[in-house]
Amino acid sequence: MAGKTSKAAAKVGKAMAAEPTAAEPKLLSGGNPQIPKGDGEARVQAYIAAMPGWKSDLGRRLDALITRTVPGVCKAVKWNSPFYGIEGQGWFLGVHCFTKYVKVAFFRGTSLHPLPPGQSKQKDVRYLDICEDDEIDEAQLAAWVEQASRLPGERM
Repeated sequence: MAGKTSKAAAKVGKAMAAEPTAAEPKLLSGGNPQIPKGDGEARVQAYIAAMPGWKSDLGRRLDALITRTVPGVCKAVKWNSPFYGIEGQGWFLGVHCFTKYVKVAFFRGTSLHPLPPGQSKQKDVRYLDICEDDEIDEAQLAAWVEQASRLPGERM
């Protein structure tokens, strides 16, 4: 039997070959990476690495800015989006890929000054949509992140 593959083993091998590997997550609508939910830096970095094209560079910039602005920030991926929060206080920010932009959601955005530009159907949420060629005011973005991190977070 040495060197032979059983039918069951061959079937499992084909099924595994058809599934995307950890290095190749499936992209959902709008190019949003499908990353298994979970806490920690590794999940968020996997999401950022899987963001298509220019969005991956933007994801790295956003993650670095948030990490610099809020030392010890907690990270997770939930609902195929990176979330940033404070231990024991909840999540203050989320990021999500769309076809032509990346959305930064401030969960208590109506308490930020000045208000982030994007309105939401949810009462407290405000958005910042970033397109490929947009200039990012990093000082303003850092100010919003810092303010948001001091507000009560969302429990999700």
